[in-house]
Amino acid sequence: MAIVSSETLHASCVAIDGRAVLIEGRSGEGKSDLALRLIDRGALLVSDDYTICTRSDGALLGSAPANIVGKIEVRGIGVIDMAHQDRVPIALLVTILDAPPRMPEGPLKRRDAGLGIPEGALARLEPSGPG
Repeated sequence: MAIVSSETLHASCVAIDGRAVLIEGRSGEGKSDLALRLIDRGALLVSDDYTICTRSDGALLGSAPANIVGKIEVRGIGVIDMAHQDRVPIALLVTILDAPPRMPEGPLKRRDAGLGIPEGALARLEPSGPG
């Protein structure tokens, strides 16, 4: 397996049916909260707060840094151990924003580790948002 490039993003990551969703946002905006909501609905933790994105054989894979593997912060409780998955192909990047565009202009992709990832945004403070 040839590793072409990698980078660490300030993003949480969960796996749904073998595909990863990166959750990006500023500190305290709800990355871990959204990850926990998805885990409650059947997702598996990949990484909390920081995710290593590695380009390998034409795919972008998400993994946790060694010091936080299998750990997630639960606000008001602390850091807990949790079942996790490693090296999951990243399928989507969700960014938590104060005011995302109401109607985005078509499909968006962002380049990470040299590969395009479909991108979307969620409003932080709306009832359907993560916070």
